[in-house]
Amino acid sequence: MADILSKLQAPVGANRDKTRRGRGVGSGLGKTAGKGQKGQKARHPGKFSKRQFEGGQTTLQRRLPKRGFYNHFALSTAIINVGDLERFEAGTTVDEALLRQARLVRGAWDRVKILGNGELTKALTVSVHAFSASAVEKIERAGGKVIKLETSEGEGESAPAA
Repeated sequence: MADILSKLQAPVGANRDKTRRGRGVGSGLGKTAGKGQKGQKARHPGKFSKRQFEGGQTTLQRRLPKRGFYNHFALSTAIINVGDLERFEAGTTVDEALLRQARLVRGAWDRVKILGNGELTKALTVSVHAFSASAVEKIERAGGKVIKLETSEGEGESAPAA
């Protein structure tokens, strides 16, 4: 087996040498090196590699109107429905770590919110950052308990004046 592996080669003609441009007229790619005669494309190598370059015309990104903005301070919220909590055993304390373990929350989120879609028949203690009114009502109707956590970022509120 080792003898066969040591003699492996690519088929004849499969590998070719890299083309060396600008190495004399005898190579076929000498003098202008395949760039033609004069002009901007012959002279400036990086000029046309710009992604949005449109030949000097105003680019599409600059012609289109701009709307809105992106709030860098906004908190991202993972959404879970009450019906999704039905998979846990009765009496369980459901927190973000357990939701991640159950793969109901994936990725980077600043907080978790429970919404009231679906039904819950088990008494659970749910400990997350936010709840809708209908979610609180359904959890408590099933005999469960709601614990609202504080968000580390302050939920977008401004700091009190000193």
